[in-house]
Amino acid sequence: MARYPAGSNHQKMGAGESGKTTFIRQMKIIHGRGFSEEERKAFSKCIHQNIFTAIKAMTGAMTTLKIPYTSSENERFAQWLQDVNTLHIVHLERGYSDGIRRLWSDGGIRICYSRRCEYQLLDSTEYYLNNLERISAQDYIPTEQDVLRVRFPTTGIHDYSFTIKNITLRIVDVGGQKSERRKWIHCFENVTSLIFLASLSEYDQVLEERETINRMHESLALFYTTIHSAWFHNTSIILFLNKTDILEDKIRTSDLNKYFTGFTGDKQNAEHAKQYILKMYEQRAVNQENREWKTLYPHFTCATDTNNIRKVFTDIRDTVLLKSLSDYGVL
Repeated sequence: MARYPAGSNHQKMGAGESGKTTFIRQMKIIHGRGFSEEERKAFSKCIHQNIFTAIKAMTGAMTTLKIPYTSSENERFAQWLQDVNTLHIVHLERGYSDGIRRLWSDGGIRICYSRRCEYQLLDSTEYYLNNLERISAQDYIPTEQDVLRVRFPTTGIHDYSFTIKNITLRIVDVGGQKSERRKWIHCFENVTSLIFLASLSEYDQVLEERETINRMHESLALFYTTIHSAWFHNTSIILFLNKTDILEDKIRTSDLNKYFTGFTGDKQNAEHAKQYILKMYEQRAVNQENREWKTLYPHFTCATDTNNIRKVFTDIRDTVLLKSLSDYGVL
């Protein structure tokens, strides 16, 4: 592994929608300059499109799942919004926001939302729709929290640098969708630490690109093949089990045992679920061919919670990163 006199190279990986891009935005808030007003304004179009994507996903699922609307007028609103091309949305016009607000209040839509594991829906749906009045205002400027929650898939490879207490940290963000993974290989040289993000809340979801595969099974498989790759033989493995907030909400109505029969903890106990999922990742730290065991540095995270990520990153900096930098002669 190469030595870095001015910094260290850290790879950030994970399956699609695990929170990698949100984590990078948090790094910019915590260790960079944050987001200027102009930069935040630039996210408004995508936030409005996220809202349309969410409402269209739910109204589409209403048909598929055969859930009735509480009023025929709301059903007409749904049909009208389905015909809108999301890519043409620049801002939320009054008619659109009124229609979306009515639909979000519809009892049928709320039932549909409670069954969201049965179709693809953005994690930020409830947050954005509960803040619709503010977000649809003419003078709307996205907050940092709005920016953290906006979703668009990472494509290609993105390189970021942050300076933390005289340490230059370089983070490479690679695409999480399966079609992007073939592009990763040339990023692997000289990596001192691998940060792998996995979503805790995906246990009852399927892949967007292949709906027969459970997302958590896919993430566990990706984790195993990645950490046991020759490219990461001398690399510290940091595991972020992300989206604790969504897991805590979801576990109340979605039984983990239905999807992972080895789980014997309390049905609605988020802590039991977290520990079981962590155990599954820890089991994959053992190489099945040579029985070698990779040391993991696991953390439970909520990538949209700035204070949580600040604390977690301080813990990492004080242990893994400093150890890596020392081992390779940077400190």
